[in-house]
Parts: sequence; C-alpha cells; structure tokens
Amino acid sequence: MDAKKLYDDTTFECSKLITQRYSTSFTLGIKTLDKKFHLPIYAIYGFVRYADEIVDTFHDQDKKSLLADFKKDTYESIAKGISLNPVLHAFQLIVNQYQIDLDLIEAFLKSMEMDLDFKTYNDSKYNEYIYGSAEVVGLMCLKVFVEGDQSEYLRLREPACKLGAAFQKVNFLRDIKSDYEERGRVYFPGVDFMSFDKSAKVLIEEDIQKDFDEALIGINQLPKGAKLGVKVAYLYYQKLFDKIKGLPAETITHERIRIPNTKKISLLIGTYFGMKLGFS
Repeated sequence: MDAKKLYDDTTFECSKLITQRYSTSFTLGIKTLDKKFHLPIYAIYGFVRYADEIVDTFHDQDKKSLLADFKKDTYESIAKGISLNPVLHAFQLIVNQYQIDLDLIEAFLKSMEMDLDFKTYNDSKYNEYIYGSAEVVGLMCLKVFVEGDQSEYLRLREPACKLGAAFQKVNFLRDIKSDYEERGRVYFPGVDFMSFDKSAKVLIEEDIQKDFDEALIGINQLPKGAKLGVKVAYLYYQKLFDKIKGLPAETITHERIRIPNTKKISLLIGTYFGMKLGFS
C-alpha cells in the first residue's frame, strides 16, 4: 500500500473510533449512509467532537489557549493539505475534497469560543450559537452528500440548518441540568433554571417542533445514499424529543433523558425496512 494512503486511511480510522466511542446514535446513522459517505462524515464528527471536548471537558487546562491552538492548527492543515494531528488531517482531506466553505468552519469555532465566554444567552447570541454549533455542521455534511452539486446544496441548505437547530435544541433540553450544574450555562434566552416551568418548556418545544417539521421536507429530498442515514438520526431525535415532551419540567431539571440502545437499534431497523418498502 502507498505510504501516504496508509497515513490517510489511518487518520480516518481514528475519527471513526472517536465517533463510535462518543455517539452510539451518530454511529448508527452513519452505518445507514451509502458507504462512500462513511469516512467523510466520521472525519467531520471527529473534528467537531474534539473541539467540543476542549471547551466542555478539560477543566484543569487553559481552554482558551487550547482552542486557539486547535483553531490555528485547523487552518494550517487545510492550507497545507496535511497535519500530524490525525483528526485534523482527516478533516482537512474532506474540507479540501468537498470544498467545504471556510466560513462554516469559522462559525463553528466561534461558537466554541462563545462557550468559554457566555453563561446566559440573549436572542441574538442564542441564534448565533445555534448556527455555529449545529447548523453549520449539518451544512458540512450536506456538502458531502451533494458531492459538489452547488445548486442542490443551495436548495437543501435551509432544511439542513433547521435539522441541525432541532438536534441542538433537543440536546439543550436533555442536558439542561448538566449544562447548568457543571458549566453554569443556560442556553435558552430568558430562561431561569431555578424557575424553569411548564410554560417555558412548552414554548421551547413549539419552536423545536417547527424546526423538525421544516427539516423533514428537506430530508425527503436528499440524495438516495444520504436519505436513510439522515432519516434515522431525525427519527431518533424526534423520539427523544417526544419522550422529553411527555415529562414534567421538574423531571428534566433533575435527570438526563436517554433513549436505550435497544430502542435506537429498533428505530434503525424499522426505518431501514420502511424506506426499502416505500413506507417512509
């Protein structure tokens, strides 16, 4: 095997391992994509996962310095076409191959910087954070799915943003307790964690459902090789969201809501056969 190809392949395997270790649901979704999309999406996930770890996990380190170094190394790897950091090397290969816009990467890294500076968010900062932390990740994946077809990218851009926003907002609801207790953050504008009640929860849920509904229109128009995997992720998050909606506000401020792995697998199987038979 060519030595450069061996290095490239090894770095992709590192991002694949990161995905498998950190996210069962994301791994299941990737498995249902056309095989040609597996490594590119693993590479994107590995990049965003490790950036997120810097701001959420390394509490005994200088996070600002670590993130600044990560940002500098990211842009250098893209410009040079190589990195000795396997996560960044795999990511830059995909950025350069699929011409992922640098402004998407900049918006994502800016949202990570915001996590270091903001504890409560107004409407403007909330929307900026949602775009940078979630919507642009969906747009990076969309760049891969359309394989260079810019007209398709532009046509599906808005639904992709809505899906990313829905996922992130569900995560905020699911993690509202840990975000507040471990990191001092409350993402939802105007929400006081100590007085979080049914009325506040319902308003947030109505906004999330609107995002889900608009995202579904785009999912059904995705290229065949991408549709099943994205639909699985959509259904998983919709199921998680439905579970959260059925619980009192007090419950989600006291515990993290999860979907068991057995339920995730059953969703995968049900979606797969439903779409194969033309029912989804």
